[in-house]
Amino acid sequence: MIAFASSLDQAGPMGRSAEDCALLLSEMCGPDLDRDSTSLDHPAEDFTLQLNDSIEGLRIGIPAEFFGEGLSADVRAAVDAALKEYEKLGAKLVPISLPRTELSVPVYYILAPAEASSNLSRFDGVKFGHRAAKFSDLNDMYKKTRAEGFGDEVKRRIMIGAYVLSEGYYDAYYLQAQKIRRMIADDFQAAFKECDVIAGAAAPTTAWAIGGKADPVSNYLADVFTLPASLAGLPGLSLPAGFGDGGMPVGLQLIGNYFAEAKLLNAAHRFQQATDFHLQRPAGF
Repeated sequence: MIAFASSLDQAGPMGRSAEDCALLLSEMCGPDLDRDSTSLDHPAEDFTLQLNDSIEGLRIGIPAEFFGEGLSADVRAAVDAALKEYEKLGAKLVPISLPRTELSVPVYYILAPAEASSNLSRFDGVKFGHRAAKFSDLNDMYKKTRAEGFGDEVKRRIMIGAYVLSEGYYDAYYLQAQKIRRMIADDFQAAFKECDVIAGAAAPTTAWAIGGKADPVSNYLADVFTLPASLAGLPGLSLPAGFGDGGMPVGLQLIGNYFAEAKLLNAAHRFQQATDFHLQRPAGF
């Protein structure tokens, strides 16, 4: 399974191969200004046209911050092996730095809950969505509807978001997070002067056993490698690149510059032509 993302939201499964993603993205891309005023006025593109292009000379940036303390040995070994495969295909590995990587976790978990708190206020049971079956008055309907309709993580984010947007805390938290978000984006632009795409592990470890990490903090910290690109609004994808010690898959993350999805998909496709990790499944699945 290959995951693809190009926004503040984190990646979700999109296809079983880079070719799948190229086909889907080709159908979804392009402006829709009549129905979506937030869509960019950027022409549609056929992302399948460059899939088989040579990646000879492709510069792959390797951020030091993605390969430091916290990255498990088995994930590191799988990612290193994948990068060696890229070298065999003619790509060049270029050391780079993304110095504000560690700040991406606190910044994201200020900004994303703030957006959740604002956007989810509409789900009050009045016009659409879930509505509690029994309530005594309008205020009781609001409370019961939102208590029943939202899970623990959603409620947690709403509460955090309401806090960071509240009077007296907006400047100290939300505005500061937005400033650091801009700095993170600037770090990427500096890095892309030296490389074409950026590579690293998608997560510090392989997937935990069900119920293995129930606390929110551990879950949040596991996003440290994928959040920087999301905060910068850059396209990125994660593709299967091997297996860890427990037999669980390891994801290789590739990040591109703005509107460089074709280059990302080309790099992923050529890797999948040389390997078969995307066709394998973990034991027991």
